Amino acid sequence: MTDIKELFADEVVTRAAVRDVELPYGAGTMALITLDNGFDHTKPSTFGPGGLTSLNEAIDSVAGRTDLAAVGVTGKPFIFAVGADLKGAALVSQREQALAIGKLGHDVFRRLGELDVPSFAFVNGAAMGGGLEVALHCTYRTISSGVPAVALPECFLGLVPGWGGTQLLPRLIGPANALKLIIENPLSQNRMIKGRDAFALGVADAMFEPADFLEESLRWAAQVLRGEVEVSRTDHTAEDWSQVVDGARVLLDMKLHGASPAPYRALELVALARTASRDEGFDAEDQALADLLMGDELRAGLYAFDLVQRRAKRPAGAPDKALARKVTKVGVVGAGLMASQMALLFARRLEVPVVLTDLDQARLDKGVGYVHAEVDKLLGKGRITGDQANRLKALVTGSLTKDAFADADFVIEAVFEDMKVKQQVFAEVEAVVSETCVLATNTSSLSLTEMGSELAHPERLVGFHFFNPVAVMPLLEIIRGHATDDATLATAFSVGRSLKKSSVLVKDAPAFVVNRLLTRFMGEVIAAVDEGTPLELAEHALDDLGLPMTPFALLQLVGPAVGLHVAETLHAAFPDRFGVSENMAKLVAAGKPGVYGADFSLDPEAVTIFSGGASPSTAEQVRERVLRALAQEIRIMLDEGVVAAAQDIDLCMILGAGWPFHLGGITPFLDRSGIAEPRFLEPGVASVPA
Repeated sequence: MTDIKELFADEVVTRAAVRDVELPYGAGTMALITLDNGFDHTKPSTFGPGGLTSLNEAIDSVAGRTDLAAVGVTGKPFIFAVGADLKGAALVSQREQALAIGKLGHDVFRRLGELDVPSFAFVNGAAMGGGLEVALHCTYRTISSGVPAVALPECFLGLVPGWGGTQLLPRLIGPANALKLIIENPLSQNRMIKGRDAFALGVADAMFEPADFLEESLRWAAQVLRGEVEVSRTDHTAEDWSQVVDGARVLLDMKLHGASPAPYRALELVALARTASRDEGFDAEDQALADLLMGDELRAGLYAFDLVQRRAKRPAGAPDKALARKVTKVGVVGAGLMASQMALLFARRLEVPVVLTDLDQARLDKGVGYVHAEVDKLLGKGRITGDQANRLKALVTGSLTKDAFADADFVIEAVFEDMKVKQQVFAEVEAVVSETCVLATNTSSLSLTEMGSELAHPERLVGFHFFNPVAVMPLLEIIRGHATDDATLATAFSVGRSLKKSSVLVKDAPAFVVNRLLTRFMGEVIAAVDEGTPLELAEHALDDLGLPMTPFALLQLVGPAVGLHVAETLHAAFPDRFGVSENMAKLVAAGKPGVYGADFSLDPEAVTIFSGGASPSTAEQVRERVLRALAQEIRIMLDEGVVAAAQDIDLCMILGAGWPFHLGGITPFLDRSGIAEPRFLEPGVASVPA
């Protein structure tokens, strides 16, 4: 068997340095262990075999000392520790190796809770995964109010907290709160909590401000040791864990339909924590970790994680940043919901004036009013101060004339999805703006090249496609038209970065990436229903993928009229692959919002519209039909050069369509399923090494 140290040959070792600290108030000597990998906060400390060995040696050096009153653990500036070194974990190919990784972490970390003296974790910065588990093994914990991220993200990547987290956390803060950190937050786009939130949950026993965090933590530790501060804990084992666990399982089934094993294993481990001894609980974590390390889900999760953390930050094909022009004012054509969301985002992130225009004062007032109301909500939630709220409201104004765009550097339209309307809008805007002002369109499907064909300067037109809701969805499809120049494109990418979006460069092709694939997906499901497949059967044929919503629920979200329009656009471009459903047209004509009623039950009238076909399919046939269609469309898109590589398709679908992270992107999933022939990616990418 390959030694696990060989798998981590490239490990950046986190060293555990020990120094003695004399505690105040005569409380005695503390051996303070500092975790530090030798880099600044941009390269957080992680644990591979080398880091675990260093920590073990540090504990060895203090474990036998009789002169110590306590042992403390803290991190380098801004970072406590962020968990396991997953690069090596992805290379595991034997279960014995996987089991050894789990056991090594347990063997080292548990020593902090089994010393002859109390141990203190001083969480001075980001604490995630194994980093948080280090703290949980200690007797007491303090946390800085400035900590930006506390999390157990393992389920997000296809693992479980495997070094004590599933056993220690529910006993500390109760099963319901523990499941929020272990399962709910990871499955909600890997949500993190801040230091203040962690303290409120009871993860830490005391909280101090960042400026003098360590000094105050040492003072507090001294008071605890002297008996001047008493830390009380609730015995959560007396609670009804079964009700909490059963409720969480129901929610998991609704969200994942059993598609992702990691959250279910985590749930089993949390349930076990109520009665298991420390040895039993840690052994169960080892077994679960070993099983999951040997599965494709981890590799898929790591592949997806690498896309959103690395590729998204260095978009393929983006021009030199130096070419970007400065943006000091933004114009938004339209004052509807999408336009108003964009206006608020531009004002918050760019901190520049934003002016909305529309056809009448009532629409304009409604759009500006929406922005002001959303600002008030942010203020009410404590996310901005009163001064910030006043500044944001002052930045967003309205105008009935496009003359207000005269000094704008970036103007984006969000009007009706009609080519003639958009061409007229840009003709009016171009007449008043400077020659260097970037003109952006939020079109979801129309040709930029055609849209700019009547402009005097088509080189400054660029696609800037947001996803709804604008503030939440992280993807921006940036589309280069036939004439778009590098300066315009560089400015678009610069603005995207300032908006904190992940941008992907897309060729000017019908419906670009996400809408093209979602329309093909929807088209195949609707075609199966048109042919006679029961609507409810087709609706749930792909539940086992754990998609964020079912096909007809998605249709309800975007609206049948919008869905029909995009289908017609793609049918015009690719009539052999994209059909237009007559029943969909009937649904739109009937004024239905979708196939579901207000109570989320199927609308009998809508179902009747789709009934009558004579060639029904089984659920498995619908599933295979959809997946094969997606594989075909992706292959064609890559051949057409719509994006630079398959990885960009995956990035778009993860960030713009909510493609499940545990599947690792759509192309590796199609590879693993045997649907893609030939493969999109090399063997071993997002799958267990052979």
